[in-house]
Formats: sequence, C-alpha cells, structure tokens
Amino acid sequence: MLTRKQHELLMYIHERLKETGIPPSFDEMKDALDLASKSGIHRLITALEERGFIRRLPNRARALEVLRLPDSIAPGLNASRRFSPSVIEGSLGRRQPEKSRVPAASNDDMGAGVSVPVMGRIAAGVPIDAIQHQTHSIAVPPEMLSGGDHYALEVRGDSMIEAGILDGDTVIIRNADTASPGEIIVALVDEEEATLKRFRRKGASIALEAANPAYETRIFGPDRIKVQGKLVGLIRRY
Repeated sequence: MLTRKQHELLMYIHERLKETGIPPSFDEMKDALDLASKSGIHRLITALEERGFIRRLPNRARALEVLRLPDSIAPGLNASRRFSPSVIEGSLGRRQPEKSRVPAASNDDMGAGVSVPVMGRIAAGVPIDAIQHQTHSIAVPPEMLSGGDHYALEVRGDSMIEAGILDGDTVIIRNADTASPGEIIVALVDEEEATLKRFRRKGASIALEAANPAYETRIFGPDRIKVQGKLVGLIRRY
C-alpha cells in the first residue's frame, strides 16, 4: 500500500518517462508534488525503491526506472513492463537467474524450429558496422516468434547485460520501423552503424540507453536514427 504522496510521485515519474523517455529532476518532482524541499523527494524515492516500484540506476544522474505500477491502476501491466528474454541455452551454459531461463532445448527441438536468417553481428556496446547480408540461418522455436518477419543477429559487447543479454548471444529481432519508449531495438545510426539499445525519447531527440552503468546514454536527432526491429528473444550457445 502506497501513501498518497508516494502514489502521486510514482505516477508523475511514470507519465514523464512515457512522454519524454527521461526521468524528471528532483526539482521538477518537488514542484510537481508541491513540497518545500528535495529531502522529501529523497524519502519518497527511497520508499518506492524499497517497495519494488522503482529502481535507481547507479552512476547516472536522474536515472530512475519504473518497475511496476499499483495493480489498481494497471492490472496485468506489471508482468509486461520489463523485458525478460526468452532464452534457449546449451547444456553447458553459465548459470543465469531462474526468471530468465527456460529448459535447455535439445538438438531435435532446435531442428524442428522455424528457419530465421542470421544477418551478421550487432553491437551491445559501441556501435559497429551496419547490419550485413545474410550469413547463415538458425532454427528458432516457433513460440519465440510473434507475427511478422524475423531475423537474428550475433551480439558483441556487454552494454545490455542488465537486460539479460550477454556477449555471444544470438538475438531474435522482429522487423519494425517504429518503437515505443522502453523497448529494446536494433537502431541504425547515421545509416552506417548498428547497435542494440533501449529506445527512449528526450523531447524531439532520440536516446539510446544501455543496460550497463558503464555506458552512457547517447542522444541523437530523430533524422540520425532508424529503427530496424524489436527484440523478441535470444538464443545462448556454448
């Protein structure tokens, strides 16, 4: 159960993230809630974090992430707000948190999957060369695919590790040319570099956000970024 002020602050942060992709400043939160000082905002933020409604991202100013909303406001939304990758692992895979794992697929299971083209490598770090032509194909379990066309990319880098995406994974991408704030996308930068990042908006600009505090969020004009697809799952092999 949230207090009235905790509820007001949570919804204010949520609405600002939806509108701009950037959390409000402490001064903005203080003014929005009509509080006399920022110390009151600090207490409310701490209370919301302790209750599991928000998360403060380390080493970044104004870095807040809404993890869930009160069920009375958005029943059913909380289960879908955060990306939890659908992972197919080999039997020698490293131990991952149970919530991000599914039982390892056998060779027969993979052989019965849908063929998806692998289009080269994607950077989960500093952008690399743009998506290549098809290099080979992989078999993907049908339940991992949603409607539309799909392709796969091999991940290089560690900027998305807090989203459960590791160096060496193969990500499954559904073709799309638009995205909503918070979705993990393949972004083409200046028609020549491709990167895997979380999509945000900052006013008229586009922010590409890493899931690793070692990497800064990069801001671009809207004419510099093209959405190439949305992440729907990944395959981990060893």
